[in-house]
Amino acid sequence: MIAGEVTAAPSSGGVVDGSAVQGSTVAATVPEPQRAHPTYHPEVVHGPLSVRALLRVDEALRLADAATGLTFSVYIGELGEDSRDTAQRLHARLADPDVSVLIAISPNERVLEIVTGSRARKRILDRDAHLAAKSMVAAFAGGDLGGGIVAGIAQLADHAGRARSDN
Repeated sequence: MIAGEVTAAPSSGGVVDGSAVQGSTVAATVPEPQRAHPTYHPEVVHGPLSVRALLRVDEALRLADAATGLTFSVYIGELGEDSRDTAQRLHARLADPDVSVLIAISPNERVLEIVTGSRARKRILDRDAHLAAKSMVAAFAGGDLGGGIVAGIAQLADHAGRARSDN
């Protein structure tokens, strides 16, 4: 996984209640083109988000990164029984975990995790992440996985504030 990259495991988005997402599994095997671009990931293109939603999420990630100096990433896929531990392990694999923020969503397991690195945590407090999670959950409940992700990224970036030269 590359920092700032939207990644997804084959699954279908769905509705969220309280603190988690609900959805049904839709698995599709898509053969990779022989001359695929190195960043081509069929599981992303054929995942739970439409192309339009992917573009909106990508733009939100780009804007959040540029505005804050932090690195925002999104993972959509299975997180397993200990979702927090899995999300923390995914976060640790990012290029610069200290300044990274990971939003990990498992629609099938109805789980949402937000992980912040040590330097990012100084700018995005736990209560801020909790508020962003509630906002995302509300959008997911309305059936808008992509919109919820975009709203969550924007809210987290707003809480982080502008990029600082001391970071």
